[in-house]
Amino acid sequence: MKLTKILALLLALCLVASIFVACDGNEPTTDNQGGKVTATDPYAGKTHQEVSEAIYNEVLGSFYEYYAKATAAETVSERFALMAIAEAKLLESGILLPSSANGGTFAISRVAYGTVCPTLWGTDSDRFHNALIIKGNPFTKAEREEMKAKYNELKGTGTYEAWAKQYIADKGYELNDEYALGYTSDPNTWDVFATYQSADFEALVNTYDGLFEYDMEGVQRPALATEMTVSDDGLTYTFKIREGVNWVDSQGKVIEPLTAHSFVAGMRHMMDAQGGLEYLVAGVIKNATEYMSEEITDFTQVGVKATDDYTLVYTLEHPVTYFTTMLSYAVFAPISDTYFLAKGGAYGIQEYATAAEGEAYTYGKTPDDIAYCGPYLVDSAVATNSIVFKANPEYWNKDNINIKKISWRFIDGQDPTESYTLMKDGTFAGAGLNTNALAKAKEDNMFDTYAYVTSTDATSFPVFFNLYRTQYGNYNDPTVAVSTMTDEQKIAANLAMQNQDFRLALAMSLDRGTYNATTVGDEVKLLSVVNSYTPGNFVYLEEDVTVAINGTDTTFEKGTYYGAIMQAQITADGLPIKVWDPTLEAGAGSSAGFDGWYNPEKAAEYLAKAVETLKAKGVEITKESPLVLEFPYFDINETYANRANTMKQSMEQSLGGLVEIRLVKTGGSNALNWYNAGYYPETGDLMNYNFTDVCGWGPDYGDPATYLDTMLPQGGGMAKNVGLY
Repeated sequence: MKLTKILALLLALCLVASIFVACDGNEPTTDNQGGKVTATDPYAGKTHQEVSEAIYNEVLGSFYEYYAKATAAETVSERFALMAIAEAKLLESGILLPSSANGGTFAISRVAYGTVCPTLWGTDSDRFHNALIIKGNPFTKAEREEMKAKYNELKGTGTYEAWAKQYIADKGYELNDEYALGYTSDPNTWDVFATYQSADFEALVNTYDGLFEYDMEGVQRPALATEMTVSDDGLTYTFKIREGVNWVDSQGKVIEPLTAHSFVAGMRHMMDAQGGLEYLVAGVIKNATEYMSEEITDFTQVGVKATDDYTLVYTLEHPVTYFTTMLSYAVFAPISDTYFLAKGGAYGIQEYATAAEGEAYTYGKTPDDIAYCGPYLVDSAVATNSIVFKANPEYWNKDNINIKKISWRFIDGQDPTESYTLMKDGTFAGAGLNTNALAKAKEDNMFDTYAYVTSTDATSFPVFFNLYRTQYGNYNDPTVAVSTMTDEQKIAANLAMQNQDFRLALAMSLDRGTYNATTVGDEVKLLSVVNSYTPGNFVYLEEDVTVAINGTDTTFEKGTYYGAIMQAQITADGLPIKVWDPTLEAGAGSSAGFDGWYNPEKAAEYLAKAVETLKAKGVEITKESPLVLEFPYFDINETYANRANTMKQSMEQSLGGLVEIRLVKTGGSNALNWYNAGYYPETGDLMNYNFTDVCGWGPDYGDPATYLDTMLPQGGGMAKNVGLY
């Protein structure tokens, strides 16, 4: 069973630039044979599954132990505390280095502050139908601060949108009902149930509505459901479905009414397709796991039913405190049963698999091959060019949307000032300011008046370390991003990556402030730096909790943030890693905005221990013959090239010349080859790198499990990024 997670693709190519001079980092050192390597591959001849299980148990066994304890916790607060300890063990393993979040950069925008959903999980933050956008000059920094202050005052009251409209009118601005912005990756499918990738969801979220959705004030409100009731035991959720909603085709022609049966059909198709969303309901919806593993084939035994045309009931395996935070995510989307079947669809895992391979199956192949119930229809979609969304004339809430048209323009990343230029001339509503665009904005006298610093989100873009690399050219085209490593160097690199001391040395060798500055500039280089996988302030304890820290009962008081508990465990374990600073955010604390990993002195100490261990295993590392690691990068983009070179320089210098970082060009006319090296591969054995920074993760619901689940064996969608499963 394929239980993978949605990956947050680093789609900010239009925002990047550099303050460093790029050099050609793809030339191998021909006389470097990786030291005297007499070691052999201890996993030779074993299957990828066998290798994954062995390495996972060795490297992540402690993490998994505490994660299991957390899932068995009796209270929510105890669960959060044990999750924090589990994450501490994950970070201590050194398989990933938290790097940065979205945001924390300079930007200029015509989008009014606070008029796009701020929720950190799910996909509602990609819904733009209620955004308020002005024509003419962008909002000034001062105006944005005024709006921000009022937003903080009114948040949760449901009145901010009306205030913002009046504010905009009073300032003499005219509202624009079109939102134009850039994008960097075309959707691979238009079937919302057959994907787990954010590049797809950013487009798909415009085509359907959920049961409930978070509004611009972060409040969850009714959408396709008008009300929800929960049973006293927390196992049954009953929704009344909004009447009068229609399914339409891409031309706006009505197909059939949307009913409770549409949600049952959607859940069934999702479980049949198993495109990466199913992990959300496995073990949550009654008998979902059993159906998807084909232990049962009768879908009527699964806990989702339409008791009449407009009553939908979900039955859970056990109470799930965060269940309602999942509702706006695509796993709970509806589908037009009539349209799906007309496009060659079928229900049943085996039946669907057979149908999907046939020529008659066209559902989701193009925007003309899906039914719509959301605010927009796709008017046109031209690959690597543009996607245009127009207002759905049958949308149930059409009179209350502010944006009637969304225009996406493809940004290939070759011109680091393209988005800024398009923003300045009024084509784009806004743009982030990378280092090149920042200089341009200052030259154009726009920076002082209009530039502001964006808020960071809960996305984490780590550097992932591949524990067992077997791919040395891209999986879909082995002639792209080809390795220059010898067989001995490949063995040496894998053995080194399986050594915890070596991984920690690598993690502590990178100056992430300087690395980040290549994309956002020196002024804000630390604002988006993160130090943990789950943000330290993502959740907090709702009551006092006592848990064991290395055998000592430790009480954490009500209100303690997740990050403080992570730090307590890491400190107790004696690792020189700082993931939580209690003095930040006016004393509330934060896990972001500082570099708590970079430590060249400790990196050298960990490396020295690793060198001795590896020597005993048959891998000798010296300055004359350093260990070789390869890092594929987006070389046609100046900023990404400079960022890669900054990483290389920092790591090699911190590690005293004992490690050589080879930068591998991915080429092409856009980022696709780079994505194919480390984002699009479905399994760990197809990842073409020793380490990478191409992927990230954003939360799907309001519980730390939304992060930690990704590193579980089998179903953990990010475990593949460290070469496993």
